[in-house]
Amino acid sequence: MNLTVVGIAVGAFVAFMSFQFGVWGFLVSLLFMGIGAFLGRAAEGKLDLRSVFDAITGRRSSS
Repeated sequence: MNLTVVGIAVGAFVAFMSFQFGVWGFLVSLLFMGIGAFLGRAAEGKLDLRSVFDAITGRRSSS
């Protein structure tokens, strides 16, 4: 599946959530999509969770 089809599917889902459940449904769906993307990147190995945690807690800079 190419990125255009994925973008259309995401847009349709977010539009459905905003029409069906209002602003809060829209915001909650965006939150869960962000969490899913974060966990997906971690599962693929493209995101090191230890370095993210260290940057959040201030042990190491993100740059």
